[in-house]
Amino acid sequence: MKYISILGSTGSIGTQTLDIVENNNDLCVRGLAAGRNVKLLEEQIRKFRPVVAALWDEKDAADLRGRVADLPVKILSGMDGLIQVVTEEMTQIVVTAIVGMIGIRPTMEAIKAGKDIALANKETLVTAGHLIMPLAKAHGGQILPVDSEHSAIFQCLQGFEKSKVRKILLTASGGPFRTRTRESLKDIQVEDALKHPNWVMGRKITIDSATMVNKGLEVMEARWLFNVGLDQIQVVVHPQSIIHSAVEYVDGAVIAQLGTPDMRLPIQYALFYPKRRYLNSKPLDLFQVGTMTFEAPRLDVFEGLALAYEAARAGGSMPTVFNAANERAVAKFLNREIGFLDIVRIIRQAMEHHQVIVNPDLDQILDTEQQTYDFIESRW
Repeated sequence: MKYISILGSTGSIGTQTLDIVENNNDLCVRGLAAGRNVKLLEEQIRKFRPVVAALWDEKDAADLRGRVADLPVKILSGMDGLIQVVTEEMTQIVVTAIVGMIGIRPTMEAIKAGKDIALANKETLVTAGHLIMPLAKAHGGQILPVDSEHSAIFQCLQGFEKSKVRKILLTASGGPFRTRTRESLKDIQVEDALKHPNWVMGRKITIDSATMVNKGLEVMEARWLFNVGLDQIQVVVHPQSIIHSAVEYVDGAVIAQLGTPDMRLPIQYALFYPKRRYLNSKPLDLFQVGTMTFEAPRLDVFEGLALAYEAARAGGSMPTVFNAANERAVAKFLNREIGFLDIVRIIRQAMEHHQVIVNPDLDQILDTEQQTYDFIESRW
């Protein structure tokens, strides 16, 4: 039996993780945490019977306590609640599917408690990779990527010497506006940006895919996960989303991972690594795919990706600024307070305003996040 806890259990990755639990009787849920979705978390508690669960707001937690008073489950709230979920004694692996930098501290506490991490929270490594990776090494924990692209790279590295890697080919669908001009993006509405051509994801990550900021975050994450230089990471636009990423070795061999767009595959691979399990999913039919195409990313149109490379090269606290500015800008766009192109404008302004802290600790990272939010609110 493998015991797991999930941060972000009511979101896209969290619910798909629970689908996998439902289809594998040797997985047992010990802890669940969610943001505000009291009703769905109650349903999950009744179905999977964790010993501990948490919601962010204490009022929501009090509501949930009343709803599940007939069950032997401890209901908590806030950061302390998240930490107790991930450090639950019997838990072996924590799925970090929570959105935002709120996931950093629980992830660090889980690592300290000897848990493996199935990582679906980009912000953890983007902003605190210099803290997380040494911490995992010190405590002997594994960081197992759940993002489809990073899982693909991880799979392509199995059985090979990492020192022999020449290049990582990080694929991108290009999002719904891949062929559009910058001028034509001025009038993009929220509904347009939420129509991803290949993947079904949460609202925030879907907007990030439309701006290609998501790919910039993945570049920064890959740098830490695979211990490679930025110049070794090449973004390749692959509209069909069949090749999920690839690794080029020093002898010129390119090893790629292919499959239909289904997030359950990387989630399941992380949960059972290094073993593979049967997954009831649509098999890849290359005859039906027919043609696969590849393009260079258009950095003049999708400036968010170019800014991500700038943030990564600046290092220190600058990736935190990039991430925090994007979070706040995307929230404003989803609330119809700003236009689509304003997302990148806000990121650029926040980066230009910031004075880099070379080697920030966790408190400085979180302070930088708040300062970035304050800067944006004072101008937008």
